[in-house]
Amino acid sequence: MIEPGSPAPDFTLRDQDLEKVSLGNFAGRRVVLCFYPGDFSPVCSDQLSIYQEVLEEVRARGAELVGISVDSPFVHRAFREQLGLEMPLLSDFHPKGRVSGAYGAYRSDRGFDNRSLVLVGPDGTVEWSYASPSDREIPGANLIFDALER
Repeated sequence: MIEPGSPAPDFTLRDQDLEKVSLGNFAGRRVVLCFYPGDFSPVCSDQLSIYQEVLEEVRARGAELVGISVDSPFVHRAFREQLGLEMPLLSDFHPKGRVSGAYGAYRSDRGFDNRSLVLVGPDGTVEWSYASPSDREIPGANLIFDALER
């Protein structure tokens, strides 16, 4: 997992609407990158639903929340619509896991991302990171709020 104090690897990925989104789009603001295994799994659905519930509070604290997985933009769009998600979902589909790997979140042995959170500061430096010890353990919203308070 990427360490705090490291420069956040730059990226450009497509979102659920096929729009290009780069880390640079968040320059001057804090952004929480939420790496997760895949759309439509029960645990991922629960995880992103929880984050949707607190999204306005995250934004009120001056940060954006962005989901990243190796699913395609088309799957992201359907998943987002089904759950009523407002946060962008970015596709690290091809080359598979390239961006997630740069952050230390890609599990090449399993072919999907580990549940991980990375807080990138306004200057592009990693302020905090967390990797879930299990695919079934959801990093709670409290972890995000604690990181934003640091």
